Amino acid sequence: MMIFVKRGANGEVIAVSREPLANAESREGGWSAVSGDEAEVLAFSRIISDAANPLESSDLSLVRVLEDLIELLIERSVIRFTDLPSPAQQKLMERRGAREALQRISLLDDDGVI
Repeated sequence: MMIFVKRGANGEVIAVSREPLANAESREGGWSAVSGDEAEVLAFSRIISDAANPLESSDLSLVRVLEDLIELLIERSVIRFTDLPSPAQQKLMERRGAREALQRISLLDDDGVI
């Protein structure tokens, strides 16, 4: 997806638009078309997102804490996995599978050898 960015004096992204701008405004205003998945654009988006929701950055780490807590409660037989609602069971199984896949990948060296 193409988006339009405006850069500051140092070349950093200072504004982003999804809509193309008029040619005159584009040239005079310093806007240019770029791919939406460029690192600079993603970093700019993250800054805006974090400013809009200051809790978002801690939400991901809290999710991991809650997963670990649920695992601990199950291991100690405080709760049973089947006590959880089906959607929660499914989500936990998906995340467990994703974590295991990531661990397998990180065990491999550049040649794919453990």
